[in-house]
Amino acid sequence: MQRDTRLARLLHILIHMHLRGGATTSETIALMLHTNPVFVRRTMASLRESGFVKSTGGPGGGWVLACDLEDLTVRDVYQAIGHTAPFVIGLADDNRSCPVEAAVNRHIGETLGSAETLLLESLGKRRLSEIAHDVASPKPRKTDE
Repeated sequence: MQRDTRLARLLHILIHMHLRGGATTSETIALMLHTNPVFVRRTMASLRESGFVKSTGGPGGGWVLACDLEDLTVRDVYQAIGHTAPFVIGLADDNRSCPVEAAVNRHIGETLGSAETLLLESLGKRRLSEIAHDVASPKPRKTDE
């Protein structure tokens, strides 16, 4: 099963941009993500539409942060991507008149709803500035003695 890595990739890009002074090119981002600049431009469009970055044209053009990372949460970026659901678990739709299917779907749906609420609350508490701070001041690793 393929996982959706857009959130991790966009967070990666935004934090790199911040650490590099707030601007970078699609080519530089493509090198970071081991992809191509066309894919980067398509991916960055959601951040531009949400007002998190601006695109600049011409020679040396690229992307510029349009907001402070202190004002941006992981949830903001998650929502900019336009996810339809955070989990790959889905409800059955084989026999809508079956009471067993209905009961199973109700229970799974309630559980997924609770999990999504908790996930979004947690993402809303994490500011991108905190993640950038972790990069600038990494925590020492514990060693086994």
